[in-house]
Amino acid sequence: MREDILQAKLEKLAKVQGAKMDPYPEKTKRDFSNAEVLEKFDEIGAKPITLVGRVRSLRPMGGSAFAHIEDESGKIQLFLNKTNMNEELFKLFVNVTELGDFVQVSGELFKTKTEEKTLKVTDWKMLSKNIRPIPTEHFGIKDEEELLRRRYLDLMTNPATRELFRKKNIFWQTIRNFLAKDGFLEVQTPVFEHIPGGAEAEPFVTHHNAIDQDFYMRISLELALKRLLVGGYEKVFEIGRVFRNEGIDREHLQEFDHMEFYAAYWDLRKGMKFCDKMFKKVVEKVCGGLVTEYKNEKIDWGKKFTVVDYFDAFKKETGIDLKKTTVEQLKKKADELEIKYEPSYGKGRMIDTIYKKAVRQKLIQPCFLVGHPLEVSPLAKIDPKKPNRALRFQIVAGGSELCNAFSELNDPIDQRKRFEEQMKLREAGDMEAQMLDEDFIEALEYGMPPAFGFGMSERFFSFLMNKSIRETVIFPPMKARG
Repeated sequence: MREDILQAKLEKLAKVQGAKMDPYPEKTKRDFSNAEVLEKFDEIGAKPITLVGRVRSLRPMGGSAFAHIEDESGKIQLFLNKTNMNEELFKLFVNVTELGDFVQVSGELFKTKTEEKTLKVTDWKMLSKNIRPIPTEHFGIKDEEELLRRRYLDLMTNPATRELFRKKNIFWQTIRNFLAKDGFLEVQTPVFEHIPGGAEAEPFVTHHNAIDQDFYMRISLELALKRLLVGGYEKVFEIGRVFRNEGIDREHLQEFDHMEFYAAYWDLRKGMKFCDKMFKKVVEKVCGGLVTEYKNEKIDWGKKFTVVDYFDAFKKETGIDLKKTTVEQLKKKADELEIKYEPSYGKGRMIDTIYKKAVRQKLIQPCFLVGHPLEVSPLAKIDPKKPNRALRFQIVAGGSELCNAFSELNDPIDQRKRFEEQMKLREAGDMEAQMLDEDFIEALEYGMPPAFGFGMSERFFSFLMNKSIRETVIFPPMKARG
């Protein structure tokens, strides 16, 4: 900030203090929000009221002045005149008040000649004096990185951003209410884990000083919630933060809000019907209708979701039959398609890598992708009719995975075998492969009922808003200024 601007603002601050007015008082009086005043204007009438807000406009005109103050609910106009209030107070307002200051104003309501509902101010006090110039809608910060880094300025100057995060609140509340109405119990499970599991991702590591042990920050909510099924709960869910040490792109962040629910005695078909209803409910509540836009594509959520077979879609787009292919053939196909992969990738990781680049992008309208290869589904039951496939689905739209759901594997012997296969991949260099969790296997050995499990992140919300996930996280992780 330029020194001359800072100096001018500090001088105004000194004037407030010199007038024996506290520029940062503790106590505030407020009778109505601005929106309530505008709505109940006739009902309130001419009785004295007190309002608060941030100064958004200021137009001194000799012995009078017009201004607007804004609170979270909206704006209202102020009229100040030295004949209607203490002259010294009027002069102080005109001389020290600037855009961005928070003020408390008292007076009576009236309508101007242009019929604008206005407060005729008789008294005022400063609530918070700013000493930095406030960006405006037209001449503010244009750099996206700076807006994300200093989100408070984006919120301050952009009503659309404030509305975005109100919608995000509706998003999570709709999900929470939908699950609670069906009898699900909301729980909270630990962020720190000895063994991270439930997803294929590289975890963050931290150190717990009190017990002098390293912990992993959770990458999923899955294994803790399934332990609760072992304990006797039948329907549980959690909305919580997860952490994955992976790259940043339109759909991925290192920390994000995630939701998972588990329902004992549900099968995959029942889970599909439930999720179809939940998705439609969320879309309608957040977006006001069942048609949204994503990357210039119209997405129709109102229609019945089609069912797409993973093996069939893979063969259609790549020519590869997953029932017969080898890891070498998959790597050859990836080379042909110019898809990057690590030499350490096993068959499952190669399938998944090719699928994301060559198959998923073709799935535009909402669909259930079913019948995933067992190699990419280490926590799902085997389909008894097709032993090379898992009882699993994903809802895919616009070329994006929006959820993951399984008939949960509850066979402890099979689960150990799958974990051991994952550990071989880790030993070969795949740091996203899952770790063997002895405690979880022990829990399964006590018995877990048949269950359906579902996971979804805030990626779905960013999809509905047609924005990158960074834009829809209120304070996304950012690289520190150099």
